[in-house]
Amino acid sequence: MALAVASSSLSTLPSRESPRKWFPGKIAASASSAARTRVKATKGVSSVCEPLPPDRPLWFPGSSPPEWLDGSLPGDFGFDPLGLGSDPELLKWFAQAELMHSRWAMLGVAGILIPELLGRAGFLENYSWYNAGTQEYFADTTTLFVVQLALMGWVEGRRWADMIKPGSVDIDFKLPHIKKPKPDVGYPGGFWFDPLMWGRGSPEPVMVLRTKEIKNGRLAMLAFVGFWFQAIYTGDSPIENLLNHIADPGHCNIFSAFKSS
Repeated sequence: MALAVASSSLSTLPSRESPRKWFPGKIAASASSAARTRVKATKGVSSVCEPLPPDRPLWFPGSSPPEWLDGSLPGDFGFDPLGLGSDPELLKWFAQAELMHSRWAMLGVAGILIPELLGRAGFLENYSWYNAGTQEYFADTTTLFVVQLALMGWVEGRRWADMIKPGSVDIDFKLPHIKKPKPDVGYPGGFWFDPLMWGRGSPEPVMVLRTKEIKNGRLAMLAFVGFWFQAIYTGDSPIENLLNHIADPGHCNIFSAFKSS
């Protein structure tokens, strides 16, 4: 956003036009093309956050990030070896997809660990997250599936509408003495999603908070894959596997899965 504003501001200054004649046509055209690419790359990216500086930490020290990863996205460490985000429109969708998967993964990991801890404390009996679908609940599985499908369809439909037209899905209180937050796709904020108003600060702290969220979300996605692998291979819960590893780290580790029984 800042780059777009700067570009439009520079274009209105006639005194800046003359130096462009000093550059060869190809170089000027290349610079113009690169500027357009960077502006497009930030389409759909938050204007509330402060972009990361060019010398930000990268996934591989000494490497150069792709031109479409310009530091305007939270958690941007220049990692895109397959060039999946080179299309500005796809980059926008990929960023939102990662954000949603991160949040679901964090909820999922908490939903696995907390009940297991409660079970060990004696508050739950016969808990197994891997076999949760086979348990009996207050309704049959078909009813639960239909209800979840309807509710999730409604929520996802509203999220889709907000991505198409940011700010169109507003459920916050409309009070004359309270200034509404700026519409930001993926970060609804307001009373329901940001009661402590952490996301209404200056751009730099907001970027720090969102980077922490996406980093924890990425870790949660990896953790869930680990939980799933452990459940299939050992048949034990994550905390049980952790205790076994602490008791015998030489034999209870990831390499045990590749040993012949």
